[in-house]
Amino acid sequence: MQYVHKINRRKSRQIMVGNVPVGGDAPVSVQSMTNTETTDVVATVGQIRRIQQAGADMVRVSVPSMEAAEAFGQIRSQVDIPLISDIHFDYKIALRVLELGVDCLRINPGNIGREDRVRAVVEAARDRNVPIRIGVNAGSLEKELQKKYGEPTPAALVESALRHVEILTKLNFLNFKVSLKASDVFMAVAAYREIAGQIDNPLHLGITEAGAFRSGAVKSAIGLGMLLADGIGDTIRVSLAADPVEEVKVGFDILKSLHIRSKGINLIACPSCSRQNFDVISTVNALEARLEDITDPLDVAVIGCVVNGPGEAREAHIGLTGGTPNNLLYVDGKPDHKVDNERLVDELEKMIREKIRLRKEAGVDTSRIIPIKPVVNE
Repeated sequence: MQYVHKINRRKSRQIMVGNVPVGGDAPVSVQSMTNTETTDVVATVGQIRRIQQAGADMVRVSVPSMEAAEAFGQIRSQVDIPLISDIHFDYKIALRVLELGVDCLRINPGNIGREDRVRAVVEAARDRNVPIRIGVNAGSLEKELQKKYGEPTPAALVESALRHVEILTKLNFLNFKVSLKASDVFMAVAAYREIAGQIDNPLHLGITEAGAFRSGAVKSAIGLGMLLADGIGDTIRVSLAADPVEEVKVGFDILKSLHIRSKGINLIACPSCSRQNFDVISTVNALEARLEDITDPLDVAVIGCVVNGPGEAREAHIGLTGGTPNNLLYVDGKPDHKVDNERLVDELEKMIREKIRLRKEAGVDTSRIIPIKPVVNE
């Protein structure tokens, strides 16, 4: 009997960020953030389009000034993906981007001044049915909380978040999500676990300032993986000092590894050893580069020898196992035909694209495709 695992998803209310549902029974969404100057409309629009092409469900844009707000309006008119604006301190900027069609505000109500200013932003968001994200960060806790706790702690993050939650709740505004980010994995995980049992709003997950591409991806995979495996989290952002497109790719890889969402090719490959009958590393690298445009889910196994190869190949939609004199290709768990080393990459790409084409012609809902060896509820 196959091992199966069940993730019991935390129950949360659902909000809408543009046309993307967040929370409830909606898929865990993936987002990223632009790192261009927002006032450079051409560069920002170009980056948003690349992020969207990578599969992101929504994109956040920093709006630090009124000039940036006006630029945001131009950006909004040129892209069709839901946009979140990141605003601090100046409530007038929030009001302006609401007028210009923002889909979500990332703004801490306690940071924008008097009650009348908070109320003005909340009422404008309510009128347009635009949600707010309360974004707590260990690096910018309120001074009194820093003094109270001495340093950032999970309890300090939770207390800060609940202060902002109380402000919105008193204004009868429940259309919000919450994040409690820290660069320390254990601090972030503890804070999210604590608040998950205290509110029913959607949670935006992230390990902030995670680091450069490799170290940041590892940190994020560990932290977000711990929470997602607990059923906590409704939308994620992987924070990397790297191209935002890479954040989206890593985000989906995390979700794929937990069988939460399937998007694009799930490439299963051996690390290679002296038993390999073809160059596994160069084959996998070439495939990844050629198949970046594919967003349909598909399991592809590339194994270099006959020890583990047949078993792994049978578990994939398309599998390759090394052999002598020729390698063997599997389709849907069954041996299909042999191929020599010189044609490996071309043949695999052709088979993958053909399988996806046939699915689409048959009207298969690819969002519901599961692996040959699925992880299902117990």
